[in-house]
Amino acid sequence: MKIRQYISTLVLALLAGQACAQGAPLVFAVNEGVTYRVNPGATVERFRDLSEDLGKLLKRPVKIQPVTDYKELAAGMAEQRYDIAYVHPAHHSIRAMSKNGYRLVALTKGFTDYSASFLVRSDSPLKSINDLKGLKIGAPSEDSITSVIMRATLRDVLGPQPVETVYVKLQDAVPFMVENNMVASGVTASRAVVKDWQAKGGKVLATSKPVPIKHLIASGKLSDAERAQITAYFVGLDQSADGKKRLEALTVQGFIEYDQAKLMDLGKWLGL
Repeated sequence: MKIRQYISTLVLALLAGQACAQGAPLVFAVNEGVTYRVNPGATVERFRDLSEDLGKLLKRPVKIQPVTDYKELAAGMAEQRYDIAYVHPAHHSIRAMSKNGYRLVALTKGFTDYSASFLVRSDSPLKSINDLKGLKIGAPSEDSITSVIMRATLRDVLGPQPVETVYVKLQDAVPFMVENNMVASGVTASRAVVKDWQAKGGKVLATSKPVPIKHLIASGKLSDAERAQITAYFVGLDQSADGKKRLEALTVQGFIEYDQAKLMDLGKWLGL
């Protein structure tokens, strides 16, 4: 009996030692927006090969954790529960960098010029954003990056007085409000929605200045060397056949390095 207990204790000790040698798992949070239809299970699958690559690179397991709720995302970054985070809403990642010690790893190619478009009906008499003063506007979720950009744009033109806004969850619900005269203008940053709107004869009243979205950031708990490894990995994905497969799974073109200070300046404009 004593021999069995001894063997059991020895096995547990060996397993514990192996876990310590591997290091605690790194948590990789993924948020792909709140105003699009996102399947958390599909997200884990799409990031699976990438997480295995990172685990080998950093010599620690990497766990993918989809986070669809913005409040949970903000709380997790405030508490540094996420070691790495891929964050669609730029305002949340900028806050994490300015207030919670996160550092920029890379930006996503094809998403560095994210702009909000103000849609109006084909028969609308409105000529510019100035004409929206005192009128009602439709927009996606209030805490979406699209609506944050919208409010900054309106503030620049109309001043600090807020404009009456009707918020809906999904971007593709915005045109319905405009078409049915529920609002004078509707705001979206979805290129597909804008393209479809214009194809049906609708007009774009104005477009905001661009903001990079889909930021890859890392907790200050990671070392400079680890962060540099992660940056090199993502920026180099489009240089190999396996890397291109990872990008295809993520449905993005690739990643680029970027100056974090420029994002902080954009954060000031966004009112963060």
